[in-house]
Amino acid sequence: MTTTEYALRTDGLGKRYRRTWALEDCSLAVPTGRVTALVGPNGAGKSTLLRLIVGLLAPTTGTVEVLGESPATNTPQVLSRVGFLAQDHPLYKHFTVADLLRYGRSCNVRFDQGLAERRLARLDIPLDRKAGALSGGQQSQVALALALAKRPDLLVLDEPMAALDPVARLEFLQALMGAVAADGITVVFSSHVVPELERVCDHLVVLDHSRVALAGDIDALLDEHRLLVGPRTTADLDRAGTVVEATHSDRHTTLLVRDGGGVTAPGWQADPIGLEELVLAYLRRPARQEPAHPEVSA
Repeated sequence: MTTTEYALRTDGLGKRYRRTWALEDCSLAVPTGRVTALVGPNGAGKSTLLRLIVGLLAPTTGTVEVLGESPATNTPQVLSRVGFLAQDHPLYKHFTVADLLRYGRSCNVRFDQGLAERRLARLDIPLDRKAGALSGGQQSQVALALALAKRPDLLVLDEPMAALDPVARLEFLQALMGAVAADGITVVFSSHVVPELERVCDHLVVLDHSRVALAGDIDALLDEHRLLVGPRTTADLDRAGTVVEATHSDRHTTLLVRDGGGVTAPGWQADPIGLEELVLAYLRRPARQEPAHPEVSA
């Protein structure tokens, strides 16, 4: 792919706070038009990566390129193409919804107030209501409407549904996917709830211990991995492919391997793997101990 076919590219990207690396040696390429699931435990570096993508943080090492440009330029032309929605849906609580829309229009060169008003009308969210008087689900919808009204080419969502109830989560996802279908925007979406992401995402990035553990198109990753079950053994496991995880019972060994669907050894049964099982297997792997890069001076 050419550069223009990638919405996001990072190379050796890292962020350090004093002696602690929040993100290390992150190299990614997210194709344009994908809805990318960003998955990992607390402290894995997800929020740090998203804030580097939108220019809220400056990298300690490496580079990040968004829509062919560096987010560090902070020009209106660059910022107008990226929408960002944080986990806490920050809204001015004493502003009415109409005030928030006017504020959004004044700050964004491509802001489509009519689009936001139509979205909120379909959700029966009154424009004269103060943001602080809305429910959590309504606040999330207002925040999403503001982000989408920027008409962004890339929308970055940092666990936007963490505090929502199941009905509000479903409504949020429906609104998001409607926008993706209508406008073809690229989305990077972090969440702890893998089954939820599986319904809407087609690309995956797994972060663990501040590093990229796995990345790629979801369908391709699932095709490349399989579960092998056979007689208990600990010898020559790599003959089955690259072993991601091995578990043993008294009589059987179960291997998760990445082999592209090669031939199964006699006596072994091969089964497909689901997305949640795949993600959990990578998150259970021990952290690498070698340094990702030389020490960087303060």
